[in-house]
Amino acid sequence: MPGFELFGDKERKQVQDVLDSGVLMRYGFDGMRNGHWKAKELETALSQRMQSKHVHLVSSGTAALTVALASAGIGAGDEVIMPTFTFVASFESILALGAIPVLVDVDDTLTLDPSAVEKAITPKTKVIMPVHMCGSMADLDSLQQICKKHDLLLLEDACQAIGGTYHGKPLGSIGDLGCFSFDYVKTITCGEGGAVITNNEAYYQNAHKYSDHGHDHIGTDRGAEQHSFLGYNFRISELNAAVGLAQLSRLDEFIALQKGNYAILREALSSIPEVTFRKVPEGGEENYSFLSFFLPSGEIAQKVHQALGANGVDACFYWYNNNWHYYRKWEHLTHLKSLGKLPEEVVKGLPDYANSDFSASDLWVGRTISCLIKLGWSEKEMEERAKKMVEVIQSST
Repeated sequence: MPGFELFGDKERKQVQDVLDSGVLMRYGFDGMRNGHWKAKELETALSQRMQSKHVHLVSSGTAALTVALASAGIGAGDEVIMPTFTFVASFESILALGAIPVLVDVDDTLTLDPSAVEKAITPKTKVIMPVHMCGSMADLDSLQQICKKHDLLLLEDACQAIGGTYHGKPLGSIGDLGCFSFDYVKTITCGEGGAVITNNEAYYQNAHKYSDHGHDHIGTDRGAEQHSFLGYNFRISELNAAVGLAQLSRLDEFIALQKGNYAILREALSSIPEVTFRKVPEGGEENYSFLSFFLPSGEIAQKVHQALGANGVDACFYWYNNNWHYYRKWEHLTHLKSLGKLPEEVVKGLPDYANSDFSASDLWVGRTISCLIKLGWSEKEMEERAKKMVEVIQSST
């Protein structure tokens, strides 16, 4: 998801503004700034783009998830439902607050299966957190209905899906809270950064305070600010925000490039009878950062993945054996490997993931290959790549 492929004059101009002022911190130093407030500008631009009343920038997507949960009062012993296919940051952010990550199966959307979510709800459940992996979304209508039925919060992890939409609304803006990541390999990047979006005033107020040591940000004297509650440091710098401000202005450009390359590859792979594609819920549009497809069996998927690599086709991922993104190799979660003592609520409340049955997830993820869609590929290069992929897949199935 590489916005970094197309760094240019816009990014350089925004960063130079910060270097010229010498103010790298987002708060204070008003007289030195020469009118430059890159974090504030990016928050305003994101608010407009995401059709959300409130945006708060933080230091990473992981920080965004942590701050979003904290802003809604999630803490020790509370349960947060999340998918088996995601990034480790999902459960890290939950555990950071002493809450319990409850893993739930995915379906052919490669995101949360609503029927599995319903079965996983207990009196301790507080949040359902769908993760819009690889640029496409969960069945948000069904998840919203479940949240309404059980009085739960819907937190969208849209870290990999900026630019995607659901019934015309930007992904991330549909739940009570939404989170984005702007690390180096996201569709748009700040180098490092993230954002929390919400229409809830209370959550926003909590978020901007919690991410800056509890500062209330009232007045112009930072040293005189009050602290309503305990907080931590998840601030973004002006340099990171400057890069993101330029990148956000290019989001439509990036999505268009991805969509064009995606279309070429999908049309080519559609000619292979053994290939079927990830389900996109009705009313949804991906951000086209990946093309994910299924093969008839896990054995065939592994064979095809190995053959693609052997034939020089890069940027294709077999998640089933991936240490970062699929539950099977999260031994640090399964065995609660931590540098210090974990809260008693976590130790006693975490499900026995070493013996859990996620065969429904295995059925889908084990047959999945996801192909990254790069921005820098020309149409000719994309067509040549698609042709080679078809040849490799056909010879391996």
